[in-house]
Amino acid sequence: MLTILFDGIAYGMLLFVLACGLAVTLGLMNFVNLAHGAFAMAGGYVTAVLMNRYGMPFLATLPLAFIVPALAGLVLERTLYRQLYARSHLDQVLFSIGLVFMAVAAVDYAMGSQQQLIQLPSWLQGRVDLFGIQVGLYRSFIIAVCGILVVALQLVLTRTRFGSRLRAAVDDPRVARGLGINVSLIFAATFAVGSGLAGLGGALGAEILGLDPTFPLKFMIYFLIVVTVGGTTSITGPFLASLILGIADVAGKYYVPSLGAFVIYTLMIVVLILRPQGLFARAR
Repeated sequence: MLTILFDGIAYGMLLFVLACGLAVTLGLMNFVNLAHGAFAMAGGYVTAVLMNRYGMPFLATLPLAFIVPALAGLVLERTLYRQLYARSHLDQVLFSIGLVFMAVAAVDYAMGSQQQLIQLPSWLQGRVDLFGIQVGLYRSFIIAVCGILVVALQLVLTRTRFGSRLRAAVDDPRVARGLGINVSLIFAATFAVGSGLAGLGGALGAEILGLDPTFPLKFMIYFLIVVTVGGTTSITGPFLASLILGIADVAGKYYVPSLGAFVIYTLMIVVLILRPQGLFARAR
């Protein structure tokens, strides 16, 4: 039971890192970016290519798995995304879903449709017995990395000048510009960081979730469920929602394997019936 709980927490942490960029762009910037999974896939492929073709150590690939999607996100935000900030959500959905299909086709053409495998270092493989609980070493690593990211992200958004400027830019861009805040630059930096976090999540999750060109389509619904259940007004909501959904998903697949895949959807439906605005968001 405790082992399942531990694995569920690790899975939930991974879901949060994968989805927190979407929580930022959707919740703070009010932009529906369904192509978020494409940036996660990019991070996963950066790690797979660097490890399998160039023999780089796993840990050395993680910074690049953040930087490459962040740069790609920055370029796309400056050239394409910013043109749609003022457009309707329908336009944003159609645009971003088009990017998803383009990314899937491009990766399939360049890398092939086969599953990408990565070999974790030996010190991250296997399980150890900790107070009678079988603890996976790699899942412990994921919890540690994601925990640091959650704290750092929360501090940046709530305790720094950049965070206060971002909130001001989102609340009223016109007034923020009048106060001398470079709203465009704030949005570009935020979008790039969100894309980089997705890439890092894709790299961390490649060994657990699998990695192939359909990654953005397979996990798009998970990203949306996390943000929908947690609410879009803060980072805390998606984080707690990720933990709840991760534990429910792992426990469901273990105890009721025939229905395991439906547990997370059932939980989402129940939450949205009881709390349409999300579990941790205030009703408007």
